[in-house]
Amino acid sequence: MPDTPDQRLLLVHAHPDDETINNGATMARYVAEGRGVTLVTCTAGEMGEVLVPELEHLAYERDGGLGDQRLEEITEAMSILGVTDHRFLGGFGRFHDSGMAWHPDGHAIAGEFVPDNAFWHADLTVASDELVRVIREVRPQVLVTYDQFGGYGHPDHIQAHRVATYAADLAAVPSYRLDLGEPWEIAKVYWTAMSEGRMREALRAIRESGDTETFAGMEPDGDLPPFVTPDDLITTEVAADDLVDLKMRALKAYRTQIRSDDKAFGGGESGHAFWGSEYYRLARGTAAPGPDGRETDLFAGL
Repeated sequence: MPDTPDQRLLLVHAHPDDETINNGATMARYVAEGRGVTLVTCTAGEMGEVLVPELEHLAYERDGGLGDQRLEEITEAMSILGVTDHRFLGGFGRFHDSGMAWHPDGHAIAGEFVPDNAFWHADLTVASDELVRVIREVRPQVLVTYDQFGGYGHPDHIQAHRVATYAADLAAVPSYRLDLGEPWEIAKVYWTAMSEGRMREALRAIRESGDTETFAGMEPDGDLPPFVTPDDLITTEVAADDLVDLKMRALKAYRTQIRSDDKAFGGGESGHAFWGSEYYRLARGTAAPGPDGRETDLFAGL
């Protein structure tokens, strides 16, 4: 393809907003550097929580229509970040948001009601083939998705991990489904992570400021939820502090999902926002760490 960047990143996420929370600064940095960024979102987030009173009628359990709203939101967010290649897995609406419930232990699980066409119920090979088609078209050197628990247990996050992992394998098989494109092997696969050290540092600053509401239930020296990753498991830190404002602007595009007064996503000016550095675990490929023992670029060594 003409004007195809030499280095290409593919991200696989479950719902609109997941990509910006986890990887917005990374995406903005690579776009600014002229690298290719392709985002695949697996569902439209039709069963997400609506946090804006004037849009509550869009909730799945009321009038519905939240998926169309979140399509508008992710379109705006990607425009802010500069990402021009965004796709829904199999096309918009192919796989439905599965919903979730909270386990007493504090992690997400599948809810009592899961729609028949939910992503959680999707045949793994069928869903993976849709991603194989994208992988073989885009031919990324790097893939980013969740860990095996989806960060915090959401069934769609777990399924996104499974689909991304299986599709990466299938896409490389020389004899597999050549109707989906020429085989391609992804050199490096990463799982998203949130640094335990960075989180404790931020929590300490938040609590010392007198704020007891942000990240309620989490304390600097207490137990942390499963989406927080021990620092010794983190292989890569991508810093884009100069682009954090873009990330925060993109987050604000998700009007139904993130309250405008939410201090946790308050932006670089809040004094405890730590969103300019994003963390990863190398799940496949060869690490190329810098002097401090961590990679600073997902494409390091390629």
